[in-house]
Amino acid sequence: MTPRELLRDLVATPSVSGAESEAAGVLVDYFERHGREAWTDDAGNVRAPGDDSVLLTSHVDTVPGYIDVREENGKLWGRGSVDATGPLAAMAAASVETGASFAGVVEEETTSAGARHLVADRAEPDAVVNGEPSGWDALTLGYRGLVAGTYEVATESGHSSRPEPNAVQLATAWTERVRAAFPDDDTVFESVTVKPVSFDGGLADDGTAVEATVEMQFRLPPGTTADDVYETVADCTERGSVTWTESIPPVMASPRTPVAGALRAGIREAGGDPTHLRKTGTSDANIYAGAWDCPVATYGPGDSNLDHAPDERIDLAAFDRGVEVLTTAADRLCTS
Repeated sequence: MTPRELLRDLVATPSVSGAESEAAGVLVDYFERHGREAWTDDAGNVRAPGDDSVLLTSHVDTVPGYIDVREENGKLWGRGSVDATGPLAAMAAASVETGASFAGVVEEETTSAGARHLVADRAEPDAVVNGEPSGWDALTLGYRGLVAGTYEVATESGHSSRPEPNAVQLATAWTERVRAAFPDDDTVFESVTVKPVSFDGGLADDGTAVEATVEMQFRLPPGTTADDVYETVADCTERGSVTWTESIPPVMASPRTPVAGALRAGIREAGGDPTHLRKTGTSDANIYAGAWDCPVATYGPGDSNLDHAPDERIDLAAFDRGVEVLTTAADRLCTS
């Protein structure tokens, strides 16, 4: 099975977060066909141990949304072709070619349960290349962190003509105060982004109270901690309460690490001029960098502007170059 055939098979196999088992089976079969031991662990991750000079890892899951799988004009269309089945397939192919360790992890798009299980269940590798779309001629060194929380407030029920604010009004006002407490910086990457992702409010089932709940996410630049967010939000919270549910620290890796240097060498050998990126979102790279004391960089073919898009597609020539880049980088790291 060629790398492109693996890519097509994986894109054609639905793997929405929480339902990755069939795609995991495709990966296990690919490694076994090439004489490599592979299995799925207790979290559902695909594990193919090898030379731990570098761990090549990407996520198996995709966001929901069906896109007809087809090849047109040198591009492969389908959900996950960019985020992150393209990088995943390229990493699997490079792992088979070089003998580097490989892990395909689950639920990156939701809970990062796969990456969390991986760092708790295996020894620290010498280096990590995390698979996310950066474009075949670029590598990503920075990601913002993530803090998530739930605000809840309740007021006594009463007629809507009364002037006192009810819980819905209090929750709306709280959201605006919190957003105003984190002013925009010069760039998005260097700012704290405040985003309400869910709102529920209205009369309680027993009719005695009005209740409101807001789910909030905060993206944190390097230099900002979860405690900074907690303190600022506490100052904004006069009524109601906040429960913090998730915290992932930001990461900004040095461009001078061996893994970054190996990726740049791979890009140059494939005919490219490497560039460094900083992403405004959060990825499993944050978890690896926070848990392991080893260099981490992120790389993968695919245009990240098409992440989660209804027209998601990957250029197959760029995918081929991505396989070349990863193979060169892994070769360098495994023989260094």
